[in-house]
Amino acid sequence: MNEIKKEDIKQEVFDLYDDYAHNRVDRREFIQKLSTYAVGGLTVASLMSFLMPDYQGAIQTKPNDPRLKSEYVNYSSPKGGGTIKALLSMPVDAKKKLGGIVVVHENRGLNPHIEDVARRAALAGFVAIAPDALTPLGGYPGNDDQGRELQSKRDRNEMLEDFIAANDYLKSHTSSNGKVGVVGFCFGGWIANMMAVRIPDLAAAVPFYGGQPTTEDVPKIKAPLLLHYAALDTRVNEGWPAYETALKANNKEYTAYMYANANHGFHNDTTPRYDKAAAELAWKRTVDFFKEKLNK
Repeated sequence: MNEIKKEDIKQEVFDLYDDYAHNRVDRREFIQKLSTYAVGGLTVASLMSFLMPDYQGAIQTKPNDPRLKSEYVNYSSPKGGGTIKALLSMPVDAKKKLGGIVVVHENRGLNPHIEDVARRAALAGFVAIAPDALTPLGGYPGNDDQGRELQSKRDRNEMLEDFIAANDYLKSHTSSNGKVGVVGFCFGGWIANMMAVRIPDLAAAVPFYGGQPTTEDVPKIKAPLLLHYAALDTRVNEGWPAYETALKANNKEYTAYMYANANHGFHNDTTPRYDKAAAELAWKRTVDFFKEKLNK
């Protein structure tokens, strides 16, 4: 069989995968519905293989990259999960204290992709911390199916406290200049929005396709926002008009981008939802934004 090409797959397949990735359908129903699209030379097995993440093949910045000092640390989250494990990464040749970035995972724990993103942030000139909100349940279990199952057992507001505690940890770290921002993806995008609500001195927040705070919470936001949305992500985008209206009404500093023909998860280069052009542009904008807000 010829290799499956992204352009040959119907949008409904990506939407179905989005439902599966967000626990709106279970694995059995996902496979059953996927069989509808197994036509011609396509099989359910080949579609499954095509849609599932390839973590090892897509790593951009290796765990042992000699330009970085990367290690696992534990920090206290008394209002959240107690003690949280996280990947801490920073440049080895830093000549001064650096801005800090909290990197927030999706709805499946600290998988290899998010660790990679944290190392990319460090390589861009920051101290990055990527917590694992699954730590109280044993940590990321090694695959996303079990990761999603574990994360569904935690209260999302308690997990928010874990990432707020990561901000505090990073702010007082000896390599940090005290200015901390956050970038998060999917669930992590909601966390990034809510950290902007909860932390008065947060220096910057960058939610990627994240759920929005309530209109009542918007006045509490002090941090400048850089928001990335995917044009095909109708589920998350439903909340954007009201959010933007509230941001404008409260004179908040924000910039929002809608990436044409991009799916939810377009920054994640381990799955076929990845959009290289959109992801690279969004990441460049993110790094430039953090350099402006965290390093001055």
